[in-house]
Amino acid sequence: MTTPHAPGSQSALRLRNRQAVVHALLTGGPATQADLARTTGLSNATISNIVKSLSQDGLAVTEPTTSSGRRAMSVRLQGTRAVAAGIDVGRRHVRVVLTTIGYEIIAEDSHSLPIGHSADEGIEAAARLLERLVAEAGVPRTSVIGAGVGLPGPIDRRTGTVLDGAILPAWVGTSVPDAFGERLGLDVLVDNDANLGAMAEIAWGERKDAQDLIFVKVGTGIGAGLIIDGRLHYGALGTAGEIGHTTVDPQGPFCRCGNRGCLETLASTSTMLASLAPSSTSALSTADIVRNGLDGDSATLRVIDDAGFVLGRVIATLANFVNPQVVVLGGPLAALGDVLLEPVRRGLMRHAVPVVGETTQVVTSSLGDRAEALGAASVVLRHAGLSPSLRSLLDGKHN
Repeated sequence: MTTPHAPGSQSALRLRNRQAVVHALLTGGPATQADLARTTGLSNATISNIVKSLSQDGLAVTEPTTSSGRRAMSVRLQGTRAVAAGIDVGRRHVRVVLTTIGYEIIAEDSHSLPIGHSADEGIEAAARLLERLVAEAGVPRTSVIGAGVGLPGPIDRRTGTVLDGAILPAWVGTSVPDAFGERLGLDVLVDNDANLGAMAEIAWGERKDAQDLIFVKVGTGIGAGLIIDGRLHYGALGTAGEIGHTTVDPQGPFCRCGNRGCLETLASTSTMLASLAPSSTSALSTADIVRNGLDGDSATLRVIDDAGFVLGRVIATLANFVNPQVVVLGGPLAALGDVLLEPVRRGLMRHAVPVVGETTQVVTSSLGDRAEALGAASVVLRHAGLSPSLRSLLDGKHN
């Protein structure tokens, strides 16, 4: 007698097709039925039947949209039976977001951390914030299928360990998946914050169609996430994109990495604040740079211009290698908009191969300070196909 999901049976084939569609929606977010057919290789009729089944089960919703100038139906997963957590740990903060499998944000908040905080402090703050958001969203704790964690600086992709040179020195040597996993009781994925910013741009932002993209996060440190041919590029250990330690001036200031004249010593927010300190009667913050820059303060504009041009010079070298469609500037200075973009574009045009400089878009992120946390959540969704919490959805079982 044939079992319901015996290999080769019609029910097994339907399950595999359903899994393929759910996986495509988890990986890429909402998509038209035509896009799903191209992604999965299934016929339009099969896609239509699966979407109808998912909708009847309350797991998907369709909405009118426009694709290539034509009317189409967009499909997205829905429901809070499976929720992803995204955690962004920075030098002074931790931010947590909760998102559904349909890429909807249902809760988010941030909490300040002391400079030089330990791994235990950061993990405990993240855990408390996560528990509060889950409770406030009215989501069962068992619905959280996993957590993605972003940290500034290099991460050994083989082990998830924070490497020397990170902006969080007290975290060096910490195995993030193990430490967070033990405290949260969840499967944990970890990545560099710039990589997660890049992921957020193609999953949540305005660059979903970009196959070749560079996301540059400018903050206390400077790093780049590289999307090449639609996928993150990590390099051998996972440290690709550490442009903050590109030598710009061999005789320049000493850098925390031990070298001189690194990009971070010339264009990071810490350097900009140090440059502005003598002209200010009170302590300044990054928010002050943004506010004063937008208000047209001459000293602030000069510092932004100098930093932006140097940043554009280093981006030009990277763009010559990668030839991206777009460079997205993220981090706290993204709110400056054209005030930051203009000197970066000048630096790019001055130092890139002409055709690269002329054809590479340079924009600021539309996701603000939530980009890295959203990227962390998207990584969970992209790896959620084997989660026990989702198996019932894939099998068509619903309560």
